[in-house]
Amino acid sequence: QVQLVESGGGLVQAGGSLRLSCAASGRTFSNYAMGWFRQAPGKEREFVGVMWSGGSTNYADSVKGRFTISRDNAKNTVSLQMNSLKPEDTAVYYCAAHPSGSVLQKGQGAYWGQGTQVTVSS
Repeated sequence: QVQLVESGGGLVQAGGSLRLSCAASGRTFSNYAMGWFRQAPGKEREFVGVMWSGGSTNYADSVKGRFTISRDNAKNTVSLQMNSLKPEDTAVYYCAAHPSGSVLQKGQGAYWGQGTQVTVSS
């Protein structure tokens, strides 16, 4: 079992930055791929980015060059640095974990956090 708790959401103006964090507890964190997803009101949940346990990353085209995932295996945390935020980035952001990054980026997370709200004003 892996427990995930997100933090760092909030309200920011367009063009600003936010950093989300996800604290993991439970099984060996370093063995898991960690990902971020988001869900805007009235829309389906969508993939944001993933970091494999080895450190490779993949991002959705909509966030490439603006968002960066990092992880600290010693602290069991994964972060999402979001720069140049746009109103269309407004959503609830979820942290997820799965032993396979390829599976995780399809939205098939084995474990999910409760989500944190990010609101970008224009």
